Amino acid sequence: MPKSSKKKYEPGLAQLKYKVEPDWNIEEAKELYLSANHAVGQDTIRYCDCIKNMKNMPDESVDLIIADPPFGIDFSGLESQYNRKSENVVDGYIEIDGSYDNFSKKWIQELFHIMKPESSAYLVSGWTNLRSILNAIEDTDLVLINHLIWKYQFGVFTKNKYVSAHYHILFVVKDEKSYFFNKYIYYPEDVWDIPREYHPGLKKNGTKLPEKLVNRMIQFSSKPGDLVFDPFMGNATTAICAKGLYRHFYGFELNEKMKDIHEMNLKAIKLGEFYEPLNAKLPSDEELVVKYPNLKKYVDKKTE
Repeated sequence: MPKSSKKKYEPGLAQLKYKVEPDWNIEEAKELYLSANHAVGQDTIRYCDCIKNMKNMPDESVDLIIADPPFGIDFSGLESQYNRKSENVVDGYIEIDGSYDNFSKKWIQELFHIMKPESSAYLVSGWTNLRSILNAIEDTDLVLINHLIWKYQFGVFTKNKYVSAHYHILFVVKDEKSYFFNKYIYYPEDVWDIPREYHPGLKKNGTKLPEKLVNRMIQFSSKPGDLVFDPFMGNATTAICAKGLYRHFYGFELNEKMKDIHEMNLKAIKLGEFYEPLNAKLPSDEELVVKYPNLKKYVDKKTE
């Protein structure tokens, strides 16, 4: 009986050989950033209603969207439960007016026309209004690729039900055949275990996404020099992460009282300070050998 030509499976071997493509060194990333010329006012936060103003944005003008909309929750009086002092929450946080279903449909239906064919969007939602977000996506031509779970280390104490310690992130694209996705983690799972960040004494607007979470979205789904759009800038985390990763940003925020804080926080971030080539993020050969001892012979050959 002839022997099978199929090679024996070697745990970890594909990961050892894996390289991220495309990738850019620091000089290349900076040059792409400096040479970019976008159709909207790049590196700008406008203090206005996103629904009205997305209508006037040029078609196919953004490369990536990160949206963390109001959750339909009144945070007044909840500051202690979220481990923060009320004086550190900036006045002027604006919740939605009326039906969350209608609100979701109005802003999500504007995404399609501003996205390029290779664009994608990450839409953050709590579980309470998740159905509204999903239904709004269903009513557009956007394609849902993944339903991600962001697991964090904190949940508000409950007595008669399970503690909610996660958010939902819906990864949607305009064209499922051409969207950009740079897999810089060899085995990227759809559950992201990322702790919340705490910044004692700092002013903030409602809740704040961790920079590590936003950085991950930006690095998977955009290139240096690309324009990252956020319709609900909130604490400007998207803008801060974009600047730190050699991306441009553009977005809207209703609470004009956040303007000085935005400017201060953005000024404190050096251009490209979070950036490193994607291949540098992969596990080293030594780390992989610890996990997969069978790889030692391949690593030894590379060093001969």
